[in-house]
Amino acid sequence: MDREDVRDLLAQLAKGTVSIDDVIEKLKYLPFEDIGVACVDHHRSLRKGLSEVIFGEGKAIEDILSIMESMVSQDDNIIVTRISSEKADAILKKYPESEYHKKAKILTLSHKPVKQTGRGVILVMCAGTSDVPVAEEAAITARFMGNEVETIYDVGVAGLHRLLGRQESLQKASVIIVVAGMEGALPSVVGGLVDKPVIAVPTSVGYGASFGGVAALLGMLNSCASGVTVVNIDNGFGAGYAASVMNKRD
Repeated sequence: MDREDVRDLLAQLAKGTVSIDDVIEKLKYLPFEDIGVACVDHHRSLRKGLSEVIFGEGKAIEDILSIMESMVSQDDNIIVTRISSEKADAILKKYPESEYHKKAKILTLSHKPVKQTGRGVILVMCAGTSDVPVAEEAAITARFMGNEVETIYDVGVAGLHRLLGRQESLQKASVIIVVAGMEGALPSVVGGLVDKPVIAVPTSVGYGASFGGVAALLGMLNSCASGVTVVNIDNGFGAGYAASVMNKRD
């Protein structure tokens, strides 16, 4: 339940189209509902602007479905991250209106239209095609949160002309997410070209000395370009969420 839902419910109460008991019934599970396998935070949309996000990795499909059922009862839009295709198939059987984004390993279920809350375009870029799954996780998250999102993939520093040929998109964006593995150089280059926030996402892509993304992470943390902030390794969701907060209209 978000701000608009509460406002609409109170407006109905004022008009007399719903009773006080109806309102109490609707609100009784705020701020959370203990369903045994989880304490579902129904109050999060009201506080944060986005309903609770279900992290699918490590959870049994039965538990995921129980959490989703609780959220569906509150008419929440649902996003499940890091979910395998096998678990997604089980969800799609129960909720065929869901959409599974296989490359990003994200499943979304929207009961109501996503309102556009962004003030500008969030641009998601990645260095190589091996980084696309993490970039897609960021892009889908940002769209789910009500933003216009554009993507530019495979523009790493090994062929710098590919990036320099995208100056129009760089300058148009209000927030830029840059995803890269290996040595993680791309965010620094982008940060040196623009006057807007750059969110760097290191990926675990690379050979042995990349240490599963640690080399890219340290490179990004030590960026000499101003305005570059860094999220955790492979954390496309975190980057998409942060970009959405930065891009939100007042």
